[in-house]
Amino acid sequence: MSLAPDFTLTEHLKFIFPWRSYQDKFLKDFDKHIEDEHLHVIAPPGSGKTVLGLEMIRRVNKKTLVFTPTLTIRNQWNDRLGDCFLKNSKDVNCGYNLKKPADITFSTYQSLHAFFKNEMNSSSEKLLDFFRNAGIKNIVLDEAHHLKNEWWLPLFELKRLENCIYIALTATPPYDSSPRELRNYFELCGAVDAEITVPELVKEQNLCPHQDYIHFSKPSIERINDILDFREQIYHFVTALTGNIKFIELVKTHPFYKETEAVLPQIYEAPKLYSALLIFLNASKELITREKLEILGLTEEEQKHIPSFSYEWVEVLLQYYLVDFKDAYGEDAAVLYPIEKELRRIGVLDQKRLNLIGDQRFYKSLSQSVTKLNSILEITNLEAKNMGDSLRQVILSDYIRKEFVDIRQNQLHTINKLGVIPIFQHLRFNGIKEQYLGVLTGSLIILHSSTIDELRKHLPADAITWEQIPASSFLIIKPNATSKTLLIGAITHLFETGFIKILIGTKSLLGEGWDCPAINTLVLASFVGSFVMSNQMRGRAIRVSPNQPDKVANIWHLACVDPTADSGGADYNLLQRRFDAFCGVSLTGVPVIENGSDRLNIKVGSNNSEDLNLHFRNLASNRNLVKSRWSEAIEEGAVMVNELKLNFDDNQPFKVKRKIAYDTTLKYALAEIGLILTVVLPEIFISYLRVLISKGIIHFIVVVAAALAVTLMPKFFKASKLYLYFGRIDKDIEAIAKVVLRTMINLKHIHTPPKNIVLEIEEPHAGVINCYLKGATAKEEKLFISYLQEVILPIENPRYILAQANWLREQLGFSSYFTVPDVFAQRKEDALVFYNFWTQHLGECSLYFTRNLRGRKLLLKARFQALKKDTHVSAKQATIWK
Repeated sequence: MSLAPDFTLTEHLKFIFPWRSYQDKFLKDFDKHIEDEHLHVIAPPGSGKTVLGLEMIRRVNKKTLVFTPTLTIRNQWNDRLGDCFLKNSKDVNCGYNLKKPADITFSTYQSLHAFFKNEMNSSSEKLLDFFRNAGIKNIVLDEAHHLKNEWWLPLFELKRLENCIYIALTATPPYDSSPRELRNYFELCGAVDAEITVPELVKEQNLCPHQDYIHFSKPSIERINDILDFREQIYHFVTALTGNIKFIELVKTHPFYKETEAVLPQIYEAPKLYSALLIFLNASKELITREKLEILGLTEEEQKHIPSFSYEWVEVLLQYYLVDFKDAYGEDAAVLYPIEKELRRIGVLDQKRLNLIGDQRFYKSLSQSVTKLNSILEITNLEAKNMGDSLRQVILSDYIRKEFVDIRQNQLHTINKLGVIPIFQHLRFNGIKEQYLGVLTGSLIILHSSTIDELRKHLPADAITWEQIPASSFLIIKPNATSKTLLIGAITHLFETGFIKILIGTKSLLGEGWDCPAINTLVLASFVGSFVMSNQMRGRAIRVSPNQPDKVANIWHLACVDPTADSGGADYNLLQRRFDAFCGVSLTGVPVIENGSDRLNIKVGSNNSEDLNLHFRNLASNRNLVKSRWSEAIEEGAVMVNELKLNFDDNQPFKVKRKIAYDTTLKYALAEIGLILTVVLPEIFISYLRVLISKGIIHFIVVVAAALAVTLMPKFFKASKLYLYFGRIDKDIEAIAKVVLRTMINLKHIHTPPKNIVLEIEEPHAGVINCYLKGATAKEEKLFISYLQEVILPIENPRYILAQANWLREQLGFSSYFTVPDVFAQRKEDALVFYNFWTQHLGECSLYFTRNLRGRKLLLKARFQALKKDTHVSAKQATIWK
């Protein structure tokens, strides 16, 4: 990378403090990372991301634009530059004005969008010409996960600037965004090049040891009855639908069913609809002909393999008839009208979307359940008892709910919403010391009257006024027009020094950008947000505190359990997904640092929430244990490794499964042989005595062998099949991983010397296989895991597939069709490289292009085959400290 000889950032900027070891490690590889003029870095809150960004600007040594999500963060960049890099503020020309770019210009995404729209008249060419003429050669994106849809366009246009370097910094990529938004994010920022991890920061004592806990609550009786009533209505609806003769006849007139052979191209373009039609008719006890089954890769005998008419398939079918192609059914609309009317009555059909499962509906009701107020009270009582005067607890919620400010204790039962004020009132009226409490939001601040004198010491004389909440000792504090920022700082100081011990606020004010290292207990009472926001809020609590050198942070998450769902329900399921965004140390057993909810080692059911709460309360009371578990886990590893975690659905070790299958095989063999010797053989001998006399011993032996085969083979074959299956599955995973790795090396997706890379396959827990690379870069690890996951997961819509349908594999139940990862499928030459390595490691197969009629036909069979599998495996990407 060539630097501009007449530019002087390198000369005038110098970091005046020593680099932390993980920062130094990253910077040593900086030139290698920036070779492709693209750099995407993940660094958690508290890692010094801003100063790293400024050091990168210094090293690039080119005219730079820095974009941030807020004015506060924009100002922080400028402040860090002056505090940590500049000896003389006049040496480097810095500014905030996009219209007159300086050597380093700090701005916001909103400002760029407004500049593009208003000054450049939304013209991409004008925008490019302007910044080209301004000499911009380096663009830094800070926390690009904040980008909204309308902000993408000018940033993508700026990527067209010639010889311009793009650097993206974030604490958490938006993994829970829509597929389109996530794709936009990675197209803009590029693949992740480097990640500074939480264990590194805890090891360096830049973050404190911490632990996540969950407190479970149950919905109200009224809400439970609503859920049960909803489930019952949906069940009766689906049952009635499979017996609706008029609708069955309408489905049978669909061209996909009535004229199958004539519309094959259209079927291959809409395979889910064709599958849904047949699955519905099968559930309705209709006999489906051989020709129609063959398209799915089934024989007439295999109609029993057609999946059940689950809610997912009901949605696919009725989405077509009631929404997507509703207008196409003129006279037949009379058949559909009662169905549509019933779904609208139940409340699962709006103008564009059918949702029978009701997750969004129930998530909203459970996530906002006021029973979570009791969870917050229990947590607060526990932490106050354990921490005493050292308690510094923050509770973050989404909404303020000002309408509950004036309620009295006898009106507490009228609170029907979760929010800042409901939490405040619930705590103060249920025994929490009033002097402990404070409310801090953007538009409402409440403090106990005992703090007012101390507060005024830190503010100008006329900075605030206040009014008392009737019949209470609390004051609503009102800043003047210029003192709001000062007031927030003063209240933060009161919290740090213990005048306030429990601060309740909104995530928008305290969740990102607010710096208060004193927090040692965080309660996330937020139900609106994302992975990103959860991680940002969590980041408030895990910073080290100079005043608490032994600080250990407890982070509490709230979940309202759906008692009608075995897995805990929609609220808990969303919380599980959010746990993927951050890592921590396992709660029990051997200390392991990893992301995801597996490290909690709990099984949530419909009726065990009290037991789980007791379990978490006991663990949360021992902060010293958390600290020792972090220390032990950190000593056992050196780096965070990206791995693919394969979870087989019965949770038994493969060695155990192989032994069970082997024992079963042997048991069947011995039992059947004993039966044959004592019962079957004498009976055969008597029955076929005439054959023995008339046709001789050879013919008799043949007859007996046939009888033995008929009697013995079915069960023996089934047990042998299981033994062979579980004897091969982990070997197949390893072979597939080798194919992906060798293809990546061959096609230059991996630049690390192959001799330095080790492929690891582990079975750390029952029914789990982990696969990862050692010795590769973090970017190469992530790409490898991503490509491997594509191959192993059920086929969706790839450009190329591999068919490996020999008889033995088919009988054993192995998948016969595999995806060629999209990155290898853009060119046939690359797909052939993958295919050749596959044949070397897994035997003969065929490569098919799926964008023609023959390929679409095979793709439909491949997709349906995955639906009829008896053995299921889930695959997810994970990170673990090793």
